[in-house]
Amino acid sequence: MIQEYLNDLGRQAVSAKQNLQGLTTAQKNHALEQAASALVKEQDRLLAANEKDYQIARESGMAEGLLDRLQLNSARIKSMAEGLIQIAALPDPVGEIMESFNRPNGLHIDKVRVPMGVIGIIYEARPNVTADAFGLCFKTGNAVILKGGKDAFYSNQAITQVIQEALAEEGICRQAVQLIEDNAREVTTAFMRLNEYVDMLIPRGGAGLIRSVVENSTVPVIETGTGNCHIYIDEAADLDKAIPIVLNAKTQRIGVCNACESLLVHQKIADQILPALGKALQDKNVEIRGDRMVQEQIPGAVPASEGDYGREYLDLIVSMKTVTSLDEAIAHINRYNTGHSDAIITQDAAHAEQFLREVDAACVYVNASTRFTDGFEFGFGAEIGISTQKLHARGPMGLKELTSHKYQITGNGQIRN
Repeated sequence: MIQEYLNDLGRQAVSAKQNLQGLTTAQKNHALEQAASALVKEQDRLLAANEKDYQIARESGMAEGLLDRLQLNSARIKSMAEGLIQIAALPDPVGEIMESFNRPNGLHIDKVRVPMGVIGIIYEARPNVTADAFGLCFKTGNAVILKGGKDAFYSNQAITQVIQEALAEEGICRQAVQLIEDNAREVTTAFMRLNEYVDMLIPRGGAGLIRSVVENSTVPVIETGTGNCHIYIDEAADLDKAIPIVLNAKTQRIGVCNACESLLVHQKIADQILPALGKALQDKNVEIRGDRMVQEQIPGAVPASEGDYGREYLDLIVSMKTVTSLDEAIAHINRYNTGHSDAIITQDAAHAEQFLREVDAACVYVNASTRFTDGFEFGFGAEIGISTQKLHARGPMGLKELTSHKYQITGNGQIRN
């Protein structure tokens, strides 16, 4: 029964894919704009659905950071709509000639960007992913099958229905975006093995979800990793910049993968920066878990365990450690980070260059908050996820990362000897 249900979704997605790939860029852009308008127009419907999810989640004891991810409001719905409009305004990568060359035998070869086909996305309680995923997949001519977390079921269902209705009004196959509405674990596992219909699977969520998809999927997976993001305050840091950057990275939104979870401070400036930094964080109700020097400089700081340095808290908690050199900072980051986003605060150009070169992460910053690791902030309109792996795509995944390519070869009668 489960397999029959998923096979039906898969067949509809394949049919929708063929419909999408016949659309012009202008048709796709207009449909995206109409979907954006529909989200704003139907915001009361979306908010009512989201309120159901939010109340159930709060009563079940969901953590504050995850509740923040789950909750919709007028501004967030407007932001979802704006993401679709920005995607519509971006160049269409489909059909782009990536490379073109002639062979000595007269063959002309073009390497052309094409849609992936059918993309599956498994994600947790983040309703905005529903709209983002649709927009990016639709613009690139891909059909998408969504498997959202049960905590956001009513929100995801409402967003999907609004988008489908907007597509239908444009004469476009509404199955371009589909939501799996059975929340049984067995359905999710079976979806990971829907090779006959799904060309690529993208998990978005916590470490447990991502590990489960990587270990169980037979569909090719793009791994979007967790975010144990670091900021290193160098001995040559501008201390007036350091505290605002750290506060933004740690406290602007705590339940996101690009929030700072770990801080490193050079010992030479520890007595200058730690008391003020500690107070600023504690004023924002951040618990500080640090080494001996951190505890000496910051009243109320508690000892950090080995496990703290590798944790993604998604909470008002930060690990903090002092180091004796840039090399030690880089070594620590490369040991404990998740390959997501790491930053250095320094006025020393050589230190900045070494940090950029040697830190192994998808996004590496100098004198800026890690919160900018985001498809919207990078000008991609939105993102399908932030890849922490190195095959095919890395960092915020926008339109081009949702395409493949094919070679188109033109001859005039050549045969091979």
